Amino acid sequence: MENNKTLYKSFAKLAIHTAMKGGVELKEARKLIYKSFNHHPYSREIKKYASSVEYDKHQELEPLLADSIVVCEDFGPDRDYIALVLILEKVTSEPMRTRKVKKDKLQIVDFIVNRFKEEIERINKKIDAPPTYNAILETRGLLEWSSIFYIYPFIPKRKKGKGKPVLIMPPYLGNDFSTRFVRKYLTSLGFKTYKWDLGVNMLNSKYLPNLVERLDEIYEEHQEKVSLVGWSGGGMFAKIIANRHPDKVAQLITIGSPVWGVKNMNTPLIKMLEFLRGKTLRERNEKFLKELEDIPKVPITCIYTKTDGLLPWKHCQEAETLRGDIKNIEVYGSHIGMGANASILFTVAHSLGENLNLEPFESRLVHNIEDLFFPRFWKEKGLSKFTNLFFK
Repeated sequence: MENNKTLYKSFAKLAIHTAMKGGVELKEARKLIYKSFNHHPYSREIKKYASSVEYDKHQELEPLLADSIVVCEDFGPDRDYIALVLILEKVTSEPMRTRKVKKDKLQIVDFIVNRFKEEIERINKKIDAPPTYNAILETRGLLEWSSIFYIYPFIPKRKKGKGKPVLIMPPYLGNDFSTRFVRKYLTSLGFKTYKWDLGVNMLNSKYLPNLVERLDEIYEEHQEKVSLVGWSGGGMFAKIIANRHPDKVAQLITIGSPVWGVKNMNTPLIKMLEFLRGKTLRERNEKFLKELEDIPKVPITCIYTKTDGLLPWKHCQEAETLRGDIKNIEVYGSHIGMGANASILFTVAHSLGENLNLEPFESRLVHNIEDLFFPRFWKEKGLSKFTNLFFK
């Protein structure tokens, strides 16, 4: 969504008119929009859109709302819309108001904000289940798990871990054996890794008290914040813990984890979960799913693959345009093979080191060779992408 300039143009106009209708000064409304998108790749363009908006007191808000929703509808479901919802709520909030306005105008403002939020929720319910082709490609997982034993000795190191604590959580129906290569690789870099020690992950909210206790123990032992890494269902637990205890969590890294919209997620995995547990996900995990929608106030890295055959990949992305410390990174591979995927090992190690400000101890050449494992490299055009690996 970050390159959808049409949306940002229509949203800037909607946000400023709605805010001013509710008693907010034009200068303050613009300032908040500038600040909200300061880290955005297209921050200059968005600032230009906001600065060009002139308030028209005769302008009805509903047509502006409709324009923004139509663009969102055309673009399709996207987690980044939550950033727009939060900005619209903030720019129209009571603390922003400097002028007294009539009650009926405030009611109109509240209606527009709530309607925008409802429409975004409606649009984001339309994410399709993974195509059958992706499900078939999940057989790659067998190859990934069998080949990692031969590939692992050649995987280059990226960052010095310096004993930093990392708690790693396995996927649904997985256990600590599932994360053995992630833990082994991070340990080889000098990180202090911890298992979750709760057996098979059955995605039960009853695990949370034990995980919080585990977090407390690690935090007390190291006297510093703990990094959380979760694969698939493990990432869901990691996100909720990060939401509850940001004071003890250094960062959150999820690997193919559905981090939002799970309540309406289309996937055969949900049917399996409901069959094994005897109740629908909605009946049994209302509080759990509600907590999952919140965005932790810690650095976040979400690793996903567009060829995921078990989960819709859009559910595995967080709102990257909301903050500068939120990143979504695409890799190649299957869902079930993520624990044995070299590019994921690179990404986890790099994200841990980057967010903890750890120094690298590998050469630039090694860093460039690692780029061969990521889709972003192959999406570049021209032969220069190969020469840049060695000459830059």
